[in-house]
Amino acid sequence: MIFPKIENTLKAITTKTHRTFAPEEEEPPYIVWDDDSQGETLHGDGKMNCQVIEGTINLFTNDEDDPLFDQIQQGLNSADIAFEYNSKQSEEDTGITHYEWVWNLPRGV
Repeated sequence: MIFPKIENTLKAITTKTHRTFAPEEEEPPYIVWDDDSQGETLHGDGKMNCQVIEGTINLFTNDEDDPLFDQIQQGLNSADIAFEYNSKQSEEDTGITHYEWVWNLPRGV
């Protein structure tokens, strides 16, 4: 299954890794990840031959130069998980910076 691959890769970077939601009391930095859609999928002979699952990885931090940013990208590369850096959002009220990556992995059908 592809989900343990994502989770194990991120937990090797920080144990403060959560799927879907972080606990309310979690202090930054922490990672939240989940799957959320189907990516480019291969079809042939009237059937789905290879399904691609996409999701997001979100880093919430108080440090704009957080080393976790590079560690996440290096970890994904090392685990052969395709990804692209998608966005950076700064929350004025909390001072939290939120980085987001989109990942995708094939899932055999």
